[in-house]
Amino acid sequence: MLLKGKKALIVAGPDFEDRELFYPYYRLLEEGVEVKIAGIGDRQYKGKYGVPIEVDGQCEEFTGEVFDAVIIPGGWAPDKIRANEAALEIVADTFKKGGVVSAICHGPWVLASAEILNGRKVTSYKNIRHDLIHAGAAWSDAEVVVDGNLITSRTPADLPAFMTAIVKQMQLTRV
Repeated sequence: MLLKGKKALIVAGPDFEDRELFYPYYRLLEEGVEVKIAGIGDRQYKGKYGVPIEVDGQCEEFTGEVFDAVIIPGGWAPDKIRANEAALEIVADTFKKGGVVSAICHGPWVLASAEILNGRKVTSYKNIRHDLIHAGAAWSDAEVVVDGNLITSRTPADLPAFMTAIVKQMQLTRV
């Protein structure tokens, strides 16, 4: 258990990408991480493919807590998550404190709304690349982009590289 004693938060919303939430969740548990799922208003959400997840609490309940990592799955949820001020505060706070902030697929929309992308290198699902560029990021088409404590990937096919990078960066990070 490489990451025993570390804490991570995964933010869920309606129509999250099922694989992009559950793969990181179980992968981090395997490494001994205490993983919490935060919602943006409801107690339970269904993924794009109908798999339900019950949250541990709402983002508002997690503000002020220190996390070693925050993960934003893709799907259609990021469009709703980026409207939640508490979620944006958690992302920005974790980033400023040096914790790992990661997002996959459409998840980087949340990073843009949290205003942490200016001058950073990222990737994402190709359809939102212009949004990220306009937020000041340098976008590239790669399975994973690691820019310090910021980690991004494109699609579920990139999950192995995404999680390998997150686990590696969490080993290096002291929040």
